[in-house]
Amino acid sequence: MLKRISLPFSIRWLLPVVLVLLFVAIVFWLPWQARQLESNERQEQLIADTLWVEQSIRFQLGRHEESLRGLANEIAAGHLAPADVQQRMGRMLKNGAELKSVVQVDSKGRIVVASEGTPASPAGDAMLGSAALAAQDHARRTHTPVYAEPEPIGGDAAPDALKMDLLFPIYRGDQWIGSLVATFQLSSLLDEMVPWWFAQDNQISLLDRDDKVLARRSSAGPGHGVYTHKRALDLPGATITLMTDSVKSEPKLLPNLLVGSVIALSLALLWSLFALWGHISRRLAAEGELRQQMTFRTAMENSLVTGLRARDLEGRITYVNPAFCQMVGYPAEELIGRSPPMPYWAPDVMEEYQHRLANVLAGSVTPEFETLFQRPDGTRIPVLVFEAPLVDKEGRHTGYMGSILDISDRKRMEELNRQHQEKLQASARLATMGEIASMLAHELNQPLAAISSYTTGALNILARGGDAGMLKPALEQAGAQAQRAGQIIRSVHEFVKNRESERQDVALQSMLDSILVLIELQARQHHVSLQIEIPELLPLVRADRLLIEQVLLNLTRNGIEAMADVQPLKRVLRVVAENDPLAGMVVVQVIDNGHGIPQDVAERLFSPFFSTKAEGMGMGLNICRTAIEFHGGTLTHRDNPQGGTIFTFTLPVAGGAQ
Repeated sequence: MLKRISLPFSIRWLLPVVLVLLFVAIVFWLPWQARQLESNERQEQLIADTLWVEQSIRFQLGRHEESLRGLANEIAAGHLAPADVQQRMGRMLKNGAELKSVVQVDSKGRIVVASEGTPASPAGDAMLGSAALAAQDHARRTHTPVYAEPEPIGGDAAPDALKMDLLFPIYRGDQWIGSLVATFQLSSLLDEMVPWWFAQDNQISLLDRDDKVLARRSSAGPGHGVYTHKRALDLPGATITLMTDSVKSEPKLLPNLLVGSVIALSLALLWSLFALWGHISRRLAAEGELRQQMTFRTAMENSLVTGLRARDLEGRITYVNPAFCQMVGYPAEELIGRSPPMPYWAPDVMEEYQHRLANVLAGSVTPEFETLFQRPDGTRIPVLVFEAPLVDKEGRHTGYMGSILDISDRKRMEELNRQHQEKLQASARLATMGEIASMLAHELNQPLAAISSYTTGALNILARGGDAGMLKPALEQAGAQAQRAGQIIRSVHEFVKNRESERQDVALQSMLDSILVLIELQARQHHVSLQIEIPELLPLVRADRLLIEQVLLNLTRNGIEAMADVQPLKRVLRVVAENDPLAGMVVVQVIDNGHGIPQDVAERLFSPFFSTKAEGMGMGLNICRTAIEFHGGTLTHRDNPQGGTIFTFTLPVAGGAQ
């Protein structure tokens, strides 16, 4: 049978007692430790605040030293008159209320210039006290500013009547000519340099080397001597110590400090946890929305066929989208951060790029322009660029955003349209020649028949053995008829041949002469009289010769055909030209006396494929209007008061001539 082992009474209670004592010790130790920590914190805060006040005082005194240095240098250089010196001294007094006076003394201590309000010393007497004289001698020997030991103002030894002088030597070359003396009132120094909140908690004193009070400030009463700190002001020539004595007493040992702290900290911890949880939830939601927006923006930018490019104010690229990279053939990492010149600039338009970049750097940007880009493989692409300023949330201009469109397809369509127009015009010319083919055959038949007759007569003369001199008239007549036929053929060839559009400075009379044979052919067939009224001094026009010839031929042919049903005596076609100096245009009118144009026909007159002729294509007048508008002019029509129609078109004067 096991025996129950029992511990003695003293041993059984020893451990609980120890634990209780330990708990009590901890309970008392923690508040005491908290009080010690608070006491240390107060002392450290006092030291830090004292150091800040000391640095503020020293900084303000340093500002005055710099002001005196500048004034002394200008006095030594002779740049300032006494009135200017006194004015500068007055500004120094306004910048610091602790500065009571500034004077300039000569080498014997006599006043030369003094700030306003400074009491004057008797003539010939020195105004410096013994401490100031000693400081002046020290400053003279060391060539540096020196502070004098504090001394009473006017013999008054009260703390509020103590002053401190700053002696700044003035040297002209190596010659000492005197000093600048700045006088500080120590009590004002504390009043101005010590902030009110610091004076509410502390008693601030300035002490000499013997710890005698020179000046004191205490807004909340004397200090308790519990938290104190001394800090030397480190003034050359003077020994002054800044002492702070807190008005606070030692922290009290509160019995419920620990419990209250634990409860307060627990509640604060729970509130912080809830606040942190809410903040994290809102932040995660915001990050999710931001990621969604970024994903949407990236998808949108990746789907664009329009290139996007952002540049800063110095022309560096800050952003490009995939469409722009695909357009120029360079990846984004090679473009972002790149400064001009850019790798996609075409060499032959480099000057244009540089000029436009200079305008951008100057703050002037072209909102819309066309240019060329070149890919790494040498492929050149025409682009249309739209640029607008980039402005940040504060309204500052930070750069430019450009939208770039590849207009290669548009350029190809424009070229195809141009070629189509040329083919259409050529077809219209061929159609016109088809309509006058019968007249052309009739007109060529006459010179060819005449040539045949003259050559037959010449052969008969030769067969009869006649005189050779009789052959000359016949051969001359045959040659003239051959030239006439050749001129007709050349006119037709020049009119129907296809060639590139080319503008030049040309006379209207010259263009009319080129097609006059064809116009006369039609006029003779319809028994129409032709009247040309073109002034000799009519200026040249800037035009494509072949297009304007086609316009003239179409309009005259329409006028001739419009008079087919009128009396022969009234069949007169007039071509009249005049200069309009104000508009810078030459005005041409084709006037017929025909049947006129009905109102319902006039509304559709220039429409494509509309014609009043059974065999017509309906493209003549439409092509004429297109050709005139291509030159920057207009083509219109109106009724002729004498019967018929007047077609009027304008062409720009060449080179701005009037």
